[in-house]
Amino acid sequence: MAYQADLGNGQKIYLENRGTQTYVTLASSSSGQQQQSSTGIETGTWTQPPQLTQTPSGVNVEVFTQDGSRFIQVQGSSVSVSVQSPGSDRGDALPLRQTSNAPTLPPIEPMQPMQPMQPMKMGDMEMNLNSMEMRMGDMEMRMGKSTPNRSFCPQCGAKIEKSDRFCSACGYSLS
Repeated sequence: MAYQADLGNGQKIYLENRGTQTYVTLASSSSGQQQQSSTGIETGTWTQPPQLTQTPSGVNVEVFTQDGSRFIQVQGSSVSVSVQSPGSDRGDALPLRQTSNAPTLPPIEPMQPMQPMQPMKMGDMEMNLNSMEMRMGDMEMRMGKSTPNRSFCPQCGAKIEKSDRFCSACGYSLS
């Protein structure tokens, strides 16, 4: 059997005993997001329902087993176990409700592939990211496939012909 308690601010704690393991599941939800984490701890088989107290520093859980009490301390997302009582600051008792089992988050939908981007135009500038092209005025840049019989100087960007050995604008060696 599992138990749950509301910790406030969209947070809940779920406690479940499976065999000799106690599972502590912390779940939080707010608009647009959910998260949870579970920790399994060897405590022994429960002999009665656990007791839960909330302190300024977190939550204390007392689990009653055949070998005595075990104390589970929860601070934020950290969970630790002890055979000793947490001390005199036991905190305020939190009501536990029986539940069928600990929560499970719905599976995350796989990401869909991106749709091809449409060419963008801004004044005399045009960009096409599908074929990696950009035109602005009389200047063109392409990646992947080269422009037939025409290219640009890697030094200054001036237009050059495939047959050129030097850039006519800056003299850069193209060979």
